[in-house]
Amino acid sequence: MANEKPLRKIAEAFEELEAAVNSQTGEVEVARFSQACSLVSPLFGCLGIAFKFAEMDYVAKVHDLAEASKSISTLHVLLEKDVEAGCVRKAGSHSRNLLRVKRGIDMVKVLFEQIIVTKGNSLKDPASKAYQQVFAPHHGWVIRKAVAAGMYALPTKEQLLNKLNEDETSAKAQMQNYVAASAPLILYIDKLFQTRNLGVDW
Repeated sequence: MANEKPLRKIAEAFEELEAAVNSQTGEVEVARFSQACSLVSPLFGCLGIAFKFAEMDYVAKVHDLAEASKSISTLHVLLEKDVEAGCVRKAGSHSRNLLRVKRGIDMVKVLFEQIIVTKGNSLKDPASKAYQQVFAPHHGWVIRKAVAAGMYALPTKEQLLNKLNEDETSAKAQMQNYVAASAPLILYIDKLFQTRNLGVDW
């Protein structure tokens, strides 16, 4: 990541998605969505072993959505196609993968919110809260135990910011931009599922 500013790229990409959510058509392109989400992938890698499972799962699901974007225009159409095919909840379906990716961007949102308000150099509390809030309800005991053990191997906040080529002030500004932009997108995806009575807790 030498000389790159991944946080800025992430924030800008999600601001574009927020603009799409708030546009007159309210349509989010699968290609643009998967591209923005792919920018988030290195963040999981920066968090070390605790989020290795999330990184592997997230990267695979984002890749699936990127492939789907070659033949499917928008998230709305993606869900409609799976509903028609009766495969929404099937392992490997685009809809299921969309839900998993949404959890990934939601976890990063909560992580950033916690980093912004938490004093000190440790990421343990922000990362633990983000995991507990977003991922833990969907994980079995074995994964939760492994993640808890991995929390002790997290980088410090200073180490994370160094990897991201940011100082604390600039990082917090970009994190805040991402939080603000991702919130309406997460609600938008939830609504895509809920308006079809598909739920999001599976």
